[in-house]
Amino acid sequence: MYKSYSEFSLEAGTDEAGRGCLAGPVTAAAVILPENFKNKIINDSKQLTALKRSILKPIIEEGATCFGVAHIYPIKIDEINILNASILAMHNALDKLNSEIEHIIVDGNRFKPFKDIPYECIIKGDSKYLSIAAASILAKTYRDAYMEEIHEEYPMYNWKKNKGYPTKEHREAIKKYGTTKYHRLSFRLLPEQLKLDL
Repeated sequence: MYKSYSEFSLEAGTDEAGRGCLAGPVTAAAVILPENFKNKIINDSKQLTALKRSILKPIIEEGATCFGVAHIYPIKIDEINILNASILAMHNALDKLNSEIEHIIVDGNRFKPFKDIPYECIIKGDSKYLSIAAASILAKTYRDAYMEEIHEEYPMYNWKKNKGYPTKEHREAIKKYGTTKYHRLSFRLLPEQLKLDL
């Protein structure tokens, strides 16, 4: 896995988690890693177990030059759509970096300019560049922790396990109990959406 994409030392990698979920926020992280940062386990968060992600989280946080994490909640997602919410989450995470950013690398193919800083969108960037992989791990671990918290409030949806993704169990619970303030009402929550009385 390559260290950086550009020749700049202050290159921020950014990624989001939770884009395809029916409930909870979309969460983004931005990370700048020092040039001497090395880690053999860091990879795209989807390739790692929850245990490995939780072990890597403090390693990334302590080793990073700086990092930022931001949630965009369902009410805003419904208002501006999930693509715009994902980009806004990444912008907000970048805003939290307490270091100058010279270049941004983004996982995926869609982004909007951030403060005139040059950027590059990289398909599967989280499996190619360390800072994007680190951002994907932070986004996922922070979002998972949030979903486990709200699980306590609404245990019948089992967000502790499904994290808000459209599993069969999650959809059955929506059918049975309806929606909550944490659901994204602009999403197709059930295949037979017309029958769901919102």
